[in-house]
Amino acid sequence: MSNLRKQVLSEVKRKRLIFITFATLTVVYIGIIFIFGDSGLIKYIEMKNKKAQLEREIKEIERTNESLKSELRLLKENPFYIEKYAREECRMAKPDEYIFLYER
Repeated sequence: MSNLRKQVLSEVKRKRLIFITFATLTVVYIGIIFIFGDSGLIKYIEMKNKKAQLEREIKEIERTNESLKSELRLLKENPFYIEKYAREECRMAKPDEYIFLYER
């Protein structure tokens, strides 16, 4: 083989190696950005979990809110419930009644 041919093959191999190295580094860089970047996969998973947690909290607050609305409606409309609430929560009694408190 002539020196010129060896030199050309060597140059082609070197250019091919440079191209493959550059392409590999580019793919690795894009992969790292895709996984660890500000809008990457890890951030997406964190945000998805945070969204699910906030939705659970919202549902719990809505249940509590409905319970409080129901209790408020009873306190406004039901005289029996008003009396029950006054006796149990405020420890009130009618005249000539005694209240016995027990520790639990």
